[in-house]
Amino acid sequence: MNKATNAPDDGVRDVVVVGAGAAGLNAALLLGRARRRVTVIDAGRPRNAPAAHMHGFLSRDGLPPATLLALGRAEIARYGVRLVQGRVEHIDHGFHVHLVGGPVIEARRVLVATGLRDELPDIPGVRERWGRDLLHCPYCHGYEVRDQPLAVLGTGPGAVHQALLLRQWSDDVAFFPHTLELTAADRERLEARGLRMVEGEIEHLVVEDDRLRGIALTDGRVVPRAAAFLFPRMVPHDELLTGLGCDRDDNGWVVTDRTGRTSVPGVWAAGNVIDPRAQVVTAAGMGSAAAFAINTDLLDEDVDHAVERHRATAAAAGTTGGHGASRGAGR
Repeated sequence: MNKATNAPDDGVRDVVVVGAGAAGLNAALLLGRARRRVTVIDAGRPRNAPAAHMHGFLSRDGLPPATLLALGRAEIARYGVRLVQGRVEHIDHGFHVHLVGGPVIEARRVLVATGLRDELPDIPGVRERWGRDLLHCPYCHGYEVRDQPLAVLGTGPGAVHQALLLRQWSDDVAFFPHTLELTAADRERLEARGLRMVEGEIEHLVVEDDRLRGIALTDGRVVPRAAAFLFPRMVPHDELLTGLGCDRDDNGWVVTDRTGRTSVPGVWAAGNVIDPRAQVVTAAGMGSAAAFAINTDLLDEDVDHAVERHRATAAAAGTTGGHGASRGAGR
């Protein structure tokens, strides 16, 4: 097992990976196998920690998220990747990676895979049930609650699409607009899809015996439901990237190319920090793509330096040989 450490690294690392989720660990795995000197910084705050299982990952469907991370840490250890427990405060151009309370790790390249946080509405019961029977991703959790009475809470702009999508898993889906203002087109689509509309503001989630039982409204009604979905506001943990000056798009997300390369040379990003839609398997793939690109970038630099040394050695040898010939001719 690869145990995290707070000990400083010896010398410059080829790559520092900030974030030890699926994206960061998969990148570290490939870079370690490429015999690069890699350090992974793990803040220990995975987004999917409340979830008991993850789904949609071939060969790992149904595995607890914590188990996947433990397996990943053990795998990268086999290739000499260092795992450091801590939180990165900031990164200097260059790159010096400053951890809160130390140490400072110098790297040639940086991959940021710090994920995002879900901002939840202030409704009693929401935080307590989040990731259990209050869910957000139909593709991740819809099958497990199939054919049950479901609720979709209208707490954000993605709620309508979420409700329309959930009809694939259950014929009994109730949509609670709550404070969300629906257009006439929204209402028509929801009704045409066969969703039940429940007007009124939500007061709290009804929980009994550690299970969601229903949705309570401010007018006193309680609508029985077995599971609920809401679309949270997703906020990327991208302070390290923006601190380095990485460009953002019109929606405020850091821009990268297909490999995760940002607008700042030497800086890559992967996973939910740049893509809120990335599932665990997608994030792992993004980490893989970034690792290939980072290694190629390092290789180009290594070759350039090798050529410079080769030319310098050849020039020195030529100069020395020339002087020797002159001295020999003069004797």
